[in-house]
Amino acid sequence: MAFGSGVIRGMGITFRHLVESYVIGFKEQPAAAGDLVAPTAVRAGMPVRTGGMQTVQYPDEKLPIPERFRYLPFLLYEDDADNDREAFDGIRCTACGICAKVCPPQCIWIVQGKGDDGKPRPVATEFYIDASICMSCGFCAEYCPFDAIKMDHDYELSSYERHESWVYDLQELLHPVAYHAAIHPTDWQRELEEQRAKDEAKRRKAEAKAAKAAAAGADGDAEDPEAAKQRKLEARQKMLDARKAREAAKAAEQGDAPDEA
Repeated sequence: MAFGSGVIRGMGITFRHLVESYVIGFKEQPAAAGDLVAPTAVRAGMPVRTGGMQTVQYPDEKLPIPERFRYLPFLLYEDDADNDREAFDGIRCTACGICAKVCPPQCIWIVQGKGDDGKPRPVATEFYIDASICMSCGFCAEYCPFDAIKMDHDYELSSYERHESWVYDLQELLHPVAYHAAIHPTDWQRELEEQRAKDEAKRRKAEAKAAKAAAAGADGDAEDPEAAKQRKLEARQKMLDARKAREAAKAAEQGDAPDEA
């Protein structure tokens, strides 16, 4: 190797990075100059091509957060008046406890609500997450059967102590569905499509059931519910009488049988 070739190669790499800073950096990856978002070559908030030398003067300048970035979990509540969880202030969480069971560091505590009769209700009266223990794995959001937990993008949570400030309660964890749609637009669109598919399947099933009932009524095969119930009771009584008759005949036959020597 010729003397000084390594220096020349290093200067070439530096020059290439300088050129890529203008060719790629400012055009195709999230901009470093302020909170600007790259207009092209970005998929779900994540740049698909990077290059050049970019310096961000944090905290005055911040790069846009990718959609797939996850930090602490938060709870969702419906922000519209007409929803299935209206009786529980729109809170999606039913206090099933699955998130607490699958949490690797065991940083979630839940207290299920109870009614005036003492029976459990599908809502959490207390919900705590210790952010100093949470490892941001996302298992709670992945395994939640009600889509009540999502991962947040807020990472600037520094404090001088961790025993009180980093233990978040139910009110601090609650965010509206609109917040989730804003920070996770791709996932939100997928959830809407899945919900539309479920609603369409339910509608088709209801229509098929109604059509079947209408066809049975047109053919004169429809039966009154009370009559069907009475017919079922009569058939059951007939079966019980037949069983008693068989048992009585068997007992009589055993009584008439001669004793064996």
